[in-house]
Formats: sequence, C-alpha cells, structure tokens
Amino acid sequence: MKKLVELYKQWSGAEPRNMEKIAGGGSNREYYRMTGDDGSTVVGCVGTSRDENHAFIYLAKHFAAQHLPVPRVLAVSDDERRYLQSDLGSYSLFDAIRGGREAGGRYTLKEQELLRRTIRELPNIQLRGARDLDFSNCYPQPAFDSDSVRFDLNYFKYCFLKATEIDFHELKLEADFRLLAKDLTASGDVQAFLYRDFQARNVMLDSQGKPYFIDFQGGRKGPYYYDLASFLWQASAKYPHKLRRELVYEYYNALKQYTEVPSPHVFVDRLSLFVLFRQLQVLGAYGFRGYFERKAHFIESIPPAMQNIRELLGERNFPYPYLTSLLSRLAALPQYQQIEATAMRADGYKTTQLNPYKPHPQDGPATFSKYDAQGPLVVRVFSFSYTKGIPEDESGNGGGYVFDCRSTHNPGRYEPYKQLTGLDEPVIRFLEDDGEILTFLDSVYRLADAHVRRYIQRGFTSLMFCFGCTGGQHRSVYSAQHLAEHIHEKFGIEVRICHREQHITQTLPAR
Repeated sequence: MKKLVELYKQWSGAEPRNMEKIAGGGSNREYYRMTGDDGSTVVGCVGTSRDENHAFIYLAKHFAAQHLPVPRVLAVSDDERRYLQSDLGSYSLFDAIRGGREAGGRYTLKEQELLRRTIRELPNIQLRGARDLDFSNCYPQPAFDSDSVRFDLNYFKYCFLKATEIDFHELKLEADFRLLAKDLTASGDVQAFLYRDFQARNVMLDSQGKPYFIDFQGGRKGPYYYDLASFLWQASAKYPHKLRRELVYEYYNALKQYTEVPSPHVFVDRLSLFVLFRQLQVLGAYGFRGYFERKAHFIESIPPAMQNIRELLGERNFPYPYLTSLLSRLAALPQYQQIEATAMRADGYKTTQLNPYKPHPQDGPATFSKYDAQGPLVVRVFSFSYTKGIPEDESGNGGGYVFDCRSTHNPGRYEPYKQLTGLDEPVIRFLEDDGEILTFLDSVYRLADAHVRRYIQRGFTSLMFCFGCTGGQHRSVYSAQHLAEHIHEKFGIEVRICHREQHITQTLPAR
C-alpha cells in the first residue's frame, strides 16, 4: 500500500487525504478509493500478477484511444504492479436492477431500459475495441480456441458431473465435447474482442444511467456470441422470455452498425451453441465452488442454471446426442428441480413452450426486424374510470377498442397503494407479482398488433385503445402505459397517451 501511495504522490504532487479499500471480487487485485485535497477521487489498484495488470493497462489505454466508455489509466508503476485509474463510482448495473432480480425476474420499465442501453453498447466495445488491437497483450491467452473450450468442458466434467455421481460413458461424452469445441471455434465467425466476463457487476452507471465497462482484463479475440450468451443467460438474473428476446433484438440491431451480420436464423443457431457452452461453464464453476469449496450460495445457484438447460434442450436440437441425453438426465434429478416458480414466465406461459431466441409464435416468422411502418397512423391510448364514462373519440371515426381491467386484482383495495398510480414502482410490482394483468395484456397485445398492422397497411390515420377500471388509477393506468409503449416500440409510430383521471398526457413521437 505504501508504494501505491507513492505512485499517487508522483501523479498528483501530494499524498491522498483519504484512502478507503473497495470491496473486490474473486481476483487477486486490491482496489482503493483515494481522495485528494480537492475532494476528487481516483481508484488505485495493487495486483500480484504483472501479466494480468499489463493486459488491463494495455486494453484500457487502447479502448480509451477508441473513445470507448472505460476507466482511464492515469499512472502506472514501473513494474506494472500498481496503477491508478479514473473513478467511475460505486453504482453498478447489478445494483440498479436488484429489484427485478429479487422479484424473480419482474423488471420495471426503468430497469429494462438500463439493460437495453447496456446491451446496445456491447458491440461497440467488441467491434470498435478490436480495431488495431494487439491481442498478444491479452491474458492469459490471446484468443478463444478449441483448447480453451476443451478446458472448460473438462472443468464441467470433473468439477460438476463427477460430483453428482451420475453414471456416464466418458468416451462418448468426449466425442461430443470434440464436436462442440469444433463447432464453437468454426471459421466464419467475426472475430471481435471477447469480453469474457461480461456481467452486470462489471458495468458501472453514471448519474444519467450511461454504462461504463470495467474488469475486461480477461478478454481475448473471439466470436461476439459468447458475451451475449454470458450476459442474457446468467441464471441468477432470471430474465423473462419476452425481455430476453427484446434484448437479443437490441443487440442484433446494434451489431449491424459495426459489421455485416448473418441472417437471424443463422444468428440464433450460432448463439444457441454458445448458450449451451456457457451453461456447462457455469455448472463447472458452481460445482467447484459448491461441492469442493462448500459454499452454499453456489449450490443454490444450480437449479436456476439447470432450468436454463431444460429450456434450451426443449427448444433446440443439438447434434450432440450423448451430451444432450446426459444433460436431460441431470436436469431430471430431484436435487436440481427448480426451487422457485421460475418455470413460469411472468406473463403466465411456461418457459419451455417458447424459444427464448425467437419471437412469440403469435409474432409470426422468426425474425428480428420490426414491422417497417412509415404511414401516418397515430394511436391514442386512454386510461379511465368507468364511473366517469368511456373517453370520447375526438377523431370522428367512432372510437376503437375498450378493455375492462376490473377482472384483475385491484391494488387500490390496499392502503399502501391508495395514493399511488399504475406508473409507480410499488403498484407495478404488485400487479406483476400477482400476474393476472400480464396474462390479460398478452391477449391485448396480440389483438392490438394485428389491428395496428392492418391499419398501417390500409393507410388509416387514427386508432384508439381505452382501458377502464374502477377508479382509473391503478390497473387501467398500468395497462394503457404498457400497451402504448409496446406499440411504439414495435411499430415506431406516434402514440399519444392520456391517463384521463390522473390528468397525465404523454406523446411518444414517430421514429
């Protein structure tokens, strides 16, 4: 620590006024927040591995030169054992989405937007970051290759599979491992910067919610699918099917800005291989941490990871018959049955009914493209109280759909929610935890999508949706807001929202 203080003094001209150790992860590096006389802060790092430090320092400087959102390296000791970097604060994406994670995957619109911002930024660091990057500086190896794949697959075999004491044919399993390793490293994939440890804990947020990336020192050259699979299929995040599909869509569209992309069909096929591989990787890690190091938290993480395996095997046909048969046997073991009600989506569908890479069957063919709507259609969405009558149609076209929300559970009956509306997070949590409103809206979305699409095709200019409940405060407000945002997101047309009884109006402009 004394040498770190000396490095700070060389950089700033004075010793730090205060120095506080920052809780770290599982690495061998120690971090300190160092405060100067003017109140400004930097982060100092002490690492025992010079090669790992060198990788971070090189990558951070390279990414900064590419104007990527990463911490800036401010000073480095001669032996590269210590360095100073800009302070990105203490608020991570992991912290920001804690509520949705702890609610079993019921993420608020604000949390979902933070996830979208992050996933849209990922291709930036993967593709722009790879430009002119000397991968020989990466640690512990410069590229994702078959040897590293086989290492991780054997980690799964020895640290998880053998610990379960399930019988298996080792030669048959090894044959499928070789095939999977060959497929994962097949030529033809765009070689990008593979972040390797892309997770919510390694994304810091500024006061405006802009994401910044840290802890990329384990990165290397490799296919971009890896990081997407790592992030979206992290078992503990419990992303619902619809949100995961939307985030894949966001990533796919963002990727187009940096490179030529394969067709959606090829993209999801390749992605599925990396999802399978990532599940085997994490099970290996959970097995080692749980079975060998006796850390209960990792044992508890196995059932959600196994649920990902069940979904994956139910939706994709992999050309590894023995491996998939073995995984099916593992998933059926009593100790790995889901301990939470996460086998049901938040909207009431069983997760095994739907492909998490592709749109809902009602959405039509498997494609990431939105409906290309350029017409002048304007959709108006109202919430209202039935005691005050249905909203009038000012367009002169005779109105549109009116949906009655009163069959769903009413949060207005309970004191904590009486002064809130369907726009407030506690009410949103109540309604989504209950689930009735989500099942109701799923049917509404299918009807609305077909109607909006047909109106655009026919050149109509006005369509109206109204949601009524007892007071026009909770259920109708939630439903109107969510349908409006759904239509705007899917079709890109102008949507005008009016929560009549709350005197709230909003316009979502055409894109």
